[in-house]
Amino acid sequence: MTKTILITGATDGIGLLTAKTLAAAGHTVLLHGRSADKLAKAAKEVGGTSQTYSADLSRMADVHALAAAIRRDHDQLDVLINNAGVLKINHTVTDDGYDVRFMVNTFAPYVLTKELLPIIAQDGRIVNLSSAAQAPVDIDALHGGKQLDDMGAYAQSKLAITIWTQEMGKALAGGPIVVAVNPGSLLASKMVKEGFGVAGNDLQIGADILCKAALGASFADANGKYFDNDSGAFANPHAAAMDPGHCAKVMQAIDEAVVKLG
Repeated sequence: MTKTILITGATDGIGLLTAKTLAAAGHTVLLHGRSADKLAKAAKEVGGTSQTYSADLSRMADVHALAAAIRRDHDQLDVLINNAGVLKINHTVTDDGYDVRFMVNTFAPYVLTKELLPIIAQDGRIVNLSSAAQAPVDIDALHGGKQLDDMGAYAQSKLAITIWTQEMGKALAGGPIVVAVNPGSLLASKMVKEGFGVAGNDLQIGADILCKAALGASFADANGKYFDNDSGAFANPHAAAMDPGHCAKVMQAIDEAVVKLG
């Protein structure tokens, strides 16, 4: 059955390859990116019945506009893949005073998911990009009160999205499924090249697990779980995500931040 699938950060890397893989299987893929030119190029590569949506996920107004545009154009969304992510960037603080890594990697997908929930099929999937790089969240840093180095901000933002995946999974016991996925360490993405200076492994490894998480039977009862593609199995995330007190503080801080961001 043909599915309608939104992929954020779909103009390059794992997002683009995942889009091409899903479109080749006959699915309708909605491509998100920041650049209209890159989106047009990606749409040509993806082919099929792909549609494009432009938004800068470091700006909350753009996140709201993206959700509104998707709801305007589609009565139902079967899968949302929150793939867009940032590790290194020239300006690390948004105009609102938040670290861009928390904004793009944690807050934006949280708000986008909540605003699209009314049209996501009950048997649908929400796939959140996590990482093997996870670290306990400094609440002051999440609120923009402290500057972190690139990897520190990235690892904390990835634990934060893993935590909200876990907590949202508990709230969505009847579906849709929400799952966090580490697509594989040191894959051949622009982010890996920028962050670690290495070429990386075959990106298809990451695209394949995202497709499996989006549509595969093995993820049908995975609500709130974390899948580690390095081990090829569902696993516990960083120990901090298993600490109810830490999770409660992170969720409170995320909710406070998105309210403040408007």
